[in-house]
Amino acid sequence: MKSLSILIFTIVSFTLCNCIHYKNSQMENNNPLLCNPESGICEIAPSTEKSSNSTAQAAIKKNIKIIYYTDPICSSCWGIEPELRKLKLEYGDQIEIDYRMGGLLPDWSYNSGGISKPSDVAHHWDEMSEYYDMPIDGDVWLEDPLHSSYPPSIAFKAAQIQDSEKASLFLRSLREKVFIHKQNICRWEHIESAAIEAQIDVKQLKSDIDNKAQALFNEDLNLARDLGVRGFPTMFFVDTAGNREIVYGSKPYAVYANAISKLDKNIKKFDYTKDWKSIFNRYHSLTAKEYSTIAELPRYEAETKLNELTSIGLLKRKDTKNGAIWTLN
Repeated sequence: MKSLSILIFTIVSFTLCNCIHYKNSQMENNNPLLCNPESGICEIAPSTEKSSNSTAQAAIKKNIKIIYYTDPICSSCWGIEPELRKLKLEYGDQIEIDYRMGGLLPDWSYNSGGISKPSDVAHHWDEMSEYYDMPIDGDVWLEDPLHSSYPPSIAFKAAQIQDSEKASLFLRSLREKVFIHKQNICRWEHIESAAIEAQIDVKQLKSDIDNKAQALFNEDLNLARDLGVRGFPTMFFVDTAGNREIVYGSKPYAVYANAISKLDKNIKKFDYTKDWKSIFNRYHSLTAKEYSTIAELPRYEAETKLNELTSIGLLKRKDTKNGAIWTLN
């Protein structure tokens, strides 16, 4: 409990001090869906509410715990999937990633940053796709727009009740459905499909969505307010003594790796296998940017390799208007 108290105090203190500049730099745009490519942040509007519960932290069991605030429809969070996947391979069970939902889009009762309705998001998502070199098809906001990001966020909290690893697979599936397949992931049929893909018990998931998951989601929102989280992705890197490093926004891989090494200079990186088959056995779907990052290949060379594997029937390519994703055939 002592280390837990230190953790909360140090993170809150650091965040409150450092958010002043961050807040001022973002004042012109607090529209949650108008992400800033320069900062790599999808920012939410400030809240004056106070949380009565800051004890949502679990005990730190690994060398480093990463408290990751995200949202299923956060385009900047989709943009760091290559880096996040590489972190998991390079540090393995030495790190623990604690996924937290931040509530990016409660509803459409606002008008800021030139966005007041779903169709306004479409072009912005297409731009973010080019910026992050990750396939994002903004036409979902024209064809079957989401009314909120809360339903898939609550579904994710329900998935976590069953299994944290399967929940991360579930979140990945939800992201692919909305960013690549243009599916409204507020709809139950798409949530159910993502659950089946992640091997999550669908009946239990539905029950937990209707009962326990809402409270867990509220805990995440309350803790976000306590920690001063204002945008996504936000990552708190914490060691067992409560020392911390904070990384705001989409950053190069070295920034996340440096945050870990600052907290644990003796932590070892795993020399994971970088051949295509090993990578696809671990991650069953990859974009060219992801494969390039994980395999440590130049971007052009990575896509050329993926296309060669597709041409001989080993991989299957799914094209969108803004890029592609590959899966084992």
